[in-house]
Amino acid sequence: MLSRVTARALSAPSAARFFSASAAHQTKVAVLGAGGGIGQPLSLLLKSDPLVTSLSLYDIRGAPGVAADVSHVDTASEVKGYAADQLDQALEGVKVVVIPAGVPRKMTRDDLFNTNASIVRDLAAAVARVAPEAHVLVISNPVNSTVPIVAATLEKAGVFNPRHLFGITTLDVVRAARFLAGVTGSTPDKTVVPVIGGHSGATIVPLLSQTPLGKGVTGEAYKALVNRIQFGGDEVVKAKDGAGSATLSMAYAGAKFTNSLLRGLNGEKGVVTPTFVKSPLFADQGIDFFSTNVELGLDGVEKIHPVGPLSAEEEALLAACLPELKKNIEKGKAFVA
Repeated sequence: MLSRVTARALSAPSAARFFSASAAHQTKVAVLGAGGGIGQPLSLLLKSDPLVTSLSLYDIRGAPGVAADVSHVDTASEVKGYAADQLDQALEGVKVVVIPAGVPRKMTRDDLFNTNASIVRDLAAAVARVAPEAHVLVISNPVNSTVPIVAATLEKAGVFNPRHLFGITTLDVVRAARFLAGVTGSTPDKTVVPVIGGHSGATIVPLLSQTPLGKGVTGEAYKALVNRIQFGGDEVVKAKDGAGSATLSMAYAGAKFTNSLLRGLNGEKGVVTPTFVKSPLFADQGIDFFSTNVELGLDGVEKIHPVGPLSAEEEALLAACLPELKKNIEKGKAFVA
């Protein structure tokens, strides 16, 4: 959860509740893919974050227009847009790079791999060249594969720091809290659920047994809730008649994670959230990226938490997750090899 704003209140009450500005230090953030369905609302939300000093918005089309529009929002951060041939300029002096670039998925994440894999690889190469110390936050799907692509690209350039690379799985956490609240008649602030594994279908493992209200959901209700958390993206794709995927909720989740990272980078203690990172937890099974609770600190990943106690149902979910996740990770690595 994000704590309350301690900086000046924003004009919109919802923004004041959403972001935390518990440290005075601010930073420069780049959004690569700022003209897209996720990139535009994400840029708006980051403009509202008191911890962001300046926003650098890049896309192959439309970023200067998005920047001009967002720059009118009455918060302190400065905004500049960059055209297709200005990627290096967009990355100069950036500490955090958020990547929502790519095409939206339709019914599966595999159908967009080839397009997004190339986009993410090329953006990662630019980060390696211009901002090798930046923290890189990957939204572009399929995250289970694109994060290993970024890692391998940075590694080839000799600048990979595993503490600086994150796959944003926050939407799974957001959905779990929202859906569990609906089932139990509670509110999402009381139904926060750790979600481990990856960021697609069966690789998404919600740990409902680790939450007081989640423990009470059993039987068919439990199965239905887990299925909805795992495949909530399909719900949005279907509702949009195949014309798009989850863009607004993903932008919200991306901004929420970015704020958590900025708080950690600014020295706030106890900032813990699930994220898909280079992890030792299942490395002995050939799975070297995994999402679990991670404490964020001054240099990014501070501590990777174990998965904790699991119910029998969650053990089964994890057993189904691991082979699929391993396949996804290997697919990303092979693309860069």
